[in-house]
Amino acid sequence: MDTIFAQATAMGRAGVSVVRISGPSAYATCLRMVGTLPQPRTTALRMVKDRDGGFIDQALVIWFKGPESFTGEDVVEFHLHGSIAIMRRVLEELGLFDGVRLANPGEFTRRALENGRLDLVQVEGLADLIEAETEAQRKQALRVLSGALGTKVEGWRRSLVRAAALLEATIDFADEDVPVDVSDEVRSLLFSVDADLKMEIDGTKAAEQIRAGFEVAIVGAPNVGKSTLLNRLAGREAAITSSTAGTTRDVIEVRMDLGGLPVTLLDTAGIRESTDEIEVLGVQLALRRATNADLRVFLLDQDDKPPLAPLVDDIVLRAKSDVTGKSYPAISGKTGAGIENLLLDIQRSLSKLAAGAGLATHARHANAMMLARNGLLAAQSMLNAGPDHYDIVSAELRIGIHALEVLVGRIDAENLLDEIFASFCLGK
Repeated sequence: MDTIFAQATAMGRAGVSVVRISGPSAYATCLRMVGTLPQPRTTALRMVKDRDGGFIDQALVIWFKGPESFTGEDVVEFHLHGSIAIMRRVLEELGLFDGVRLANPGEFTRRALENGRLDLVQVEGLADLIEAETEAQRKQALRVLSGALGTKVEGWRRSLVRAAALLEATIDFADEDVPVDVSDEVRSLLFSVDADLKMEIDGTKAAEQIRAGFEVAIVGAPNVGKSTLLNRLAGREAAITSSTAGTTRDVIEVRMDLGGLPVTLLDTAGIRESTDEIEVLGVQLALRRATNADLRVFLLDQDDKPPLAPLVDDIVLRAKSDVTGKSYPAISGKTGAGIENLLLDIQRSLSKLAAGAGLATHARHANAMMLARNGLLAAQSMLNAGPDHYDIVSAELRIGIHALEVLVGRIDAENLLDEIFASFCLGK
């Protein structure tokens, strides 16, 4: 296997830049560049030199002896001064060694998976952590990266393997001293796993919303102040405002961090009857996006009714409190009156949606768990038919076990890996 290297920090000038080297030749390669390496998992200041002995830079050097490293291989890191010229020179020098090459995107993490340092769910959690923009996303990604879901999956797998073993022992040794009726223990095991699976599947939608972000649509008639409200919430001129009704035709999106939750605010076209072809398309798009949004904020003139039936947690506001003099839920995007109350209401509604988040954060996780649960439900149904059908029950359990093993990447994961690791940078 090749030894790989890459810059592990962002490109460009910085206080410190890190180069990571991993593989069977990592120790020997770095030894030639710095003379002596420190003891594993300790740092030392070393002079980094090229193959001719020319001085490149002074760096902190750390050696992680495999398998106690991120990749499970020998890993060495150079913490260099953050000069573009220094980084380029060190990378060029590393590339001159035999069997040493620049890493592909995500290759360090892929080796961690292949060497059993991470499971596939943890890899996805690491990708989510790198992409995290808000506190809720960071906390959720860390839970996944910690291996909590993988631990749960392994527990479910052990229970299903135990249930299948009981059934197969009954089938294989029916004439020997083995209990014939194992249905009670098997039923108990399946019931427990099924309950856990259902809970995790139910929590996947909320977890995905935290990972991808919640959508909040501002909905109302033309010229009611939706774009002004969006600009006030965004703290900048994100949308054009005008006294002319129908200025907004497309959906304008603004991304923001609201109480640690990732939120995309949608300013939609004013909803009204129109003969203008472009405005009709804008209204149709507004209705579609509002219907699919996680939360709707209806901004209405005093006598208006919502163009869509509000759901339980939707927020209904009265516009232009600077003109009417009314208090919240009347609001003014122009003066900012009621904005703090609105933000609190949005946070409260979205926090309720986020409260049910489980450990599974991707549609892939939910699909694998649903497949496993389908096997369990079929097994439970056939279990009631008696010992003559235990072979079918056992086969259904194997389907469930297979789905769980796919979930954590034990088997049949190769077709997923290129797509997953492509999202990583070179040094990860």
